[in-house]
Amino acid sequence: MPNIASILKSEISRVARKEVRTEIETLKKASAQHRSSIAALRRQIDSLEKVLRRVSKGSARVRSAPDTTEPAEQGTARRFSASRLAAHRSKLGLSAAAYGKLVGVSGQTIYHWEQGKARPRAAQLESLASVRSLGKRDVAQQLQEE
Repeated sequence: MPNIASILKSEISRVARKEVRTEIETLKKASAQHRSSIAALRRQIDSLEKVLRRVSKGSARVRSAPDTTEPAEQGTARRFSASRLAAHRSKLGLSAAAYGKLVGVSGQTIYHWEQGKARPRAAQLESLASVRSLGKRDVAQQLQEE
């Protein structure tokens, strides 16, 4: 005949495991809900930070834009695009060194501009604009003269 104490002990542990299991299930559900809400909040923060960067970039451009009250001194404001520089150089079929000769800089500088590691100065932007207006024949002629 089994001992009543051992039967009672095993029954108590069975009931306790059952109760703990139900409590753990509710905690797992709550934890999953919290994780999904945290992920949604992180996505929201990322999108807000992206908007903030875009707005701050726009305001930085406005602040650093040349003063429009003196257009004669400032000249035309030039924009620079690394991908457009690379596309123009490949369209002309030139090496970076040859393109650099036309602009008045080294080939390494052209590579840095194309990769976005550096940006041209205002005087260099003017040189780039003048080279941009040239065709293949004009470029070949200028390179032969040098």
